[in-house]
Amino acid sequence: GEATQPQQGGGAKGPGNVNRDQVYLWIRELTSPDTREHALIELSRKREVLPDLAPMLWHSFGTMAALLQEIVMIYPVINPPILTAQQSNRVCNALALLQCVASHPETRTAFLNAHIPLFLYPFLHTVTKSRPFEYLRLTSLGVVGALVKTDEQEVINFLLTTEIIPLCLRIMESGSELSKTVATFILQKILLDETGLSYICQTFERFSHVSTVLAKMVTSLAKDPSARLLKHVVRCYLRLSDNPRAREALRQCLPDQLKDSTFAVSLKDDSTTKKWLSQLLVNLGLDANTSLVDPRLGTMPPSQ
Repeated sequence: GEATQPQQGGGAKGPGNVNRDQVYLWIRELTSPDTREHALIELSRKREVLPDLAPMLWHSFGTMAALLQEIVMIYPVINPPILTAQQSNRVCNALALLQCVASHPETRTAFLNAHIPLFLYPFLHTVTKSRPFEYLRLTSLGVVGALVKTDEQEVINFLLTTEIIPLCLRIMESGSELSKTVATFILQKILLDETGLSYICQTFERFSHVSTVLAKMVTSLAKDPSARLLKHVVRCYLRLSDNPRAREALRQCLPDQLKDSTFAVSLKDDSTTKKWLSQLLVNLGLDANTSLVDPRLGTMPPSQ
């Protein structure tokens, strides 16, 4: 059984009834290899109810070094790929705490300036399909996802100096549905930023890499639908159509499934994505009238 620390009398209770003294104790326990695993489990469980956990982790002595040590310790087992479920769970608890630091306004800039996201890129490079690896990639993507969710310019500027776009594109092609969704969300957030959009549309090579992967995703979504994933894919296309050069190219290479009624059933109850798709077709000057209405639904006769 897990040893529980005795509650210290009168310790101040934070939100969610967490004893603050207990939290400080767990943070202290992170710096010792013997007590670290238990402390990682407890702190990652409590992170939702501790709004100021990020500054506590960042400013306490030795904590970030301990979290990075957890990450670096996993490098030898990802190549050759011998990562176990237990190792994966443990490093994912460390990643959950890093995610907390990445998304907090007080610690985010320092987190970026220290280039900590780069420590996760080796995990995003892995291609092994087993569950421990899938979980590792998904949790690592979660850290980057938390960064882009803040909509801060500094985040996009930092990411564009790294290889995050090709890494996301590879996961968008071959990851699990959840990993694909987070990777596409990250790409979407980069595209929604002006700098990100012009970076991707700056060379034909970059643009065509992105549009080729998006087109492959459309083909696989036609076979195996996921409304959430489709939403992000359509949003990426719509945003690309804001760039004049990309708009020209998309007129030629937009997948037919987005122009006909392939996704009519999937989008029946998703008015937002439907609206984005119509807007995309309007932007590209493609006929939007016949789109998204499936003759089988009896809403409109098949177009001649």
